Amino acid sequence: MSGHRISKRRRYAAWSAAGVAALIGGALTANAATTSTTSRPAPSLYSGRAFDTCTAPKLSAMKAWKATKFYGAAAVYVGGKNRGCAQPQLTSSWVKSVSASGWKLIPLYVGAQPPCQTSSNPEKLTASTAASLGKTDGTDAVAKAAALGMKAGSAVYLDMEAYDITNTSCVSAVLTYIRAWDKAVHAKNYWAGFYGFKSTSAAAVAKATDRTDLPDILWYAYYDKVRTTTTDWPYASTLYTGHRRGHQYLVNSKETRGGVTITVDRSAWDAPVAIV
Repeated sequence: MSGHRISKRRRYAAWSAAGVAALIGGALTANAATTSTTSRPAPSLYSGRAFDTCTAPKLSAMKAWKATKFYGAAAVYVGGKNRGCAQPQLTSSWVKSVSASGWKLIPLYVGAQPPCQTSSNPEKLTASTAASLGKTDGTDAVAKAAALGMKAGSAVYLDMEAYDITNTSCVSAVLTYIRAWDKAVHAKNYWAGFYGFKSTSAAAVAKATDRTDLPDILWYAYYDKVRTTTTDWPYASTLYTGHRRGHQYLVNSKETRGGVTITVDRSAWDAPVAIV
């Protein structure tokens, strides 16, 4: 996979260390157990194809791609100390313009990474800093999204790369961070999403026995080239139902649409997006 979140070298090191192994509101709220949703606006939902790429494309490229009607949503990297690419295009004006042209946006935040990753990242959590870092990063994620014009009720997604989930102390620290991040996002009346890998970072969330303050939405990376969020769902069938799943199923896809070529990762999407 290209270095869309952390750099390619850091990502490959993380993979190696880990072994890489009712539409609006109702169902989502019902599944968000132990999380208060009384003041949070109903989410905006999108179902269809989505893509992500390291740097937000130029406005002209987005318009060219939109005209082909192949994708309907794009993930953008709004912040985080481990964000791998500069974002010269990603401004509130860009967000407003692409949204007006019909795009749905999926804000991603590349937060602190696990202490048991062997890759070098600018920000890593530890057992002692997990709670405070999670709160700080969650607050920052909302601030970054809001500065781009993404309003309360938007979903913001935490990007957690692959790590060794057989390391129980590492898993515990990561879950502490995730819960603190989620609580900070919820406190600002945003929905908390999570991006992770099928057998590692996403699995740790899906299989956690304590469901308190876990993400509202799960976006899992599983490169089987199958555009679905249901038939290859790798966890308990009762989890993340009611339009709360994304599936990244293809990576490094060099595509030309409307005369513009971009290398992207593809996702099947049935989940909340940003409200602009």
